Amino acid sequence: MTTPLSAGLVVEATGLTKIYGSGNTEVVAVRDASLTVARGEIVALLGPSGAGKSTLLTLLGLILPPNAGRISIGQTLVFDGERSRVNVRRFRRQHLGFVFQKANLIPFLTAAENVQLAMEINDVSPRAARTRTMELLEYLGVADRAEHLPSKLSGGQAQRVAVARSLANRPSLILADEPTAALDSVRGRQVMELFRKVAHEQKAGVMVVTHDHRALDVFDRSLEMEDGQLRTGACPNSTTGQNKAHENDK
Repeated sequence: MTTPLSAGLVVEATGLTKIYGSGNTEVVAVRDASLTVARGEIVALLGPSGAGKSTLLTLLGLILPPNAGRISIGQTLVFDGERSRVNVRRFRRQHLGFVFQKANLIPFLTAAENVQLAMEINDVSPRAARTRTMELLEYLGVADRAEHLPSKLSGGQAQRVAVARSLANRPSLILADEPTAALDSVRGRQVMELFRKVAHEQKAGVMVVTHDHRALDVFDRSLEMEDGQLRTGACPNSTTGQNKAHENDK
């Protein structure tokens, strides 16, 4: 089932609410959140610990269903309240990419094999998966580490491989949860700039949960969460983000 999105949007969420527990133990982790992310746009999601950022990311990543609200990705209505309209696991594999605090690479596979695996479980032939893997590792500057195990990669190199893995199936939306938390300031900045490059050049929508306000100039705009509620934040490039969807359709 499809729902019409404005031109250039990769995700549109309206009225998202997520509740854990019930009665005296009820916690509203996300309350009536609405947002959009455009193709080619990188958006920061800010807020204190416990504000609901990671829960919102799991909703947008189709890992958990909302208690209320709607999530559309591309032209597909995926969740209407708790009811899913598609095969969620398959849709997630085909259309979304994820990057986490740690690279979470499989330790007994090489860098290249970690990326290839993401495609092979999506029924891509080994030859095509290998070709795309090397293209991505070259694009992200770690092709020379392709045959190295994760234990032989630096933190920054491992995160670049993780970004390559997230791009493997050409997702329209990439979600990153504190991807620079384990990196020093220099490598953290490099990874954030890499996400900007991916958004603008690969035309994916990218949302990054971060506490690092020093890197806000990398983003087109930002959103802030507090007590489960979402609001527009301040960002040096926010005027760029406001017109991103229009620019990408020119």
